[in-house]
Amino acid sequence: MFDQKSILITGGTGSFGRKYTKNLLASYTPARIIIFSRDELKQFEMAQEFSGPAMRYFIGDVRDYARVEQAMEGVDYVIHAAALKQVPAAEYNPMECIKTNIHGAENVIRAAIKNKVQKVIALSTDKAANPVNLYGATKLASDKLFVAANNMVGKNPTRFSVVRYGNVVGSRGSVVPLFKKLLAEGAKSLPVTHPEMTRFWITLQEGVDFVLKNFERMQGGEIFVPKIPSMRITDLVKSFGTDIGMNIIGIRPGEKLHEVMCPADDSHLTLEFRDHFVIRPSITFSNSSNHFTVNKLGEQGKSVVQGFEYNSGSNSHFLTIQELCECNKCATA
Repeated sequence: MFDQKSILITGGTGSFGRKYTKNLLASYTPARIIIFSRDELKQFEMAQEFSGPAMRYFIGDVRDYARVEQAMEGVDYVIHAAALKQVPAAEYNPMECIKTNIHGAENVIRAAIKNKVQKVIALSTDKAANPVNLYGATKLASDKLFVAANNMVGKNPTRFSVVRYGNVVGSRGSVVPLFKKLLAEGAKSLPVTHPEMTRFWITLQEGVDFVLKNFERMQGGEIFVPKIPSMRITDLVKSFGTDIGMNIIGIRPGEKLHEVMCPADDSHLTLEFRDHFVIRPSITFSNSSNHFTVNKLGEQGKSVVQGFEYNSGSNSHFLTIQELCECNKCATA
């Protein structure tokens, strides 16, 4: 579906954007891939790897509506990956997080509607479900904006959906590259915030594949959640070596012990499919279908039981230490 199409990726120089670009170029013949981000050095570095005729590099910030609108001219599909994502940084710099994650989301929506983009997928996070930190709260607000945007389009063809998943193995700023760096520097123990902490765990390739597939599945208004395993932070440390110690440092500002991707309060809106969940919109759309039981690929879902919660601590699938070890080998910083 991406052959001879124009795709724009906000925050495109990040781990996801680079991997998504690699997959697009390997599997399709896009007319244009527009990398939209504010860091000229990262764009320069990415251009050394991806420099084909389809590639375009736009310096800009999602906070700047005029620049977003200009970059989106003639675009068919948008992946909105730009965000301020570090939980402690958001706690200490709340207004900056709000400007990027909420106001930036609004700018992407307005520009997509103005340019009659076909489909937009916004990347979310497990921290947006029952948020306890500012980052999660801003991403919940962003999710709500993208879902409600389907009611703003009128006769415009643009449709918006959200993809929510957990921690990406090896993404920039995440725990695996940190642990590898500390061990390379000679550390004999690794910092652990809490010995009972769990997280959802997904590889970068799995995240990219899920987003690619959901462009085909989406009707507009869904929040897509993949079925993925959990990991225990203590097992992650053990995956780097049985002789490595743990230094308990305490939960950081805004952190949870376990993460949730489908809250119990949304169980009446949640549908289970073979390999993913869909959280239906809580509002009624006046201009499109409000039935999400069957998606655009013909896949059929069923309602979950009342009170169902998709929680990293009670997940039915936990990665073993050996599986985590294999994940670590595949991780890229």
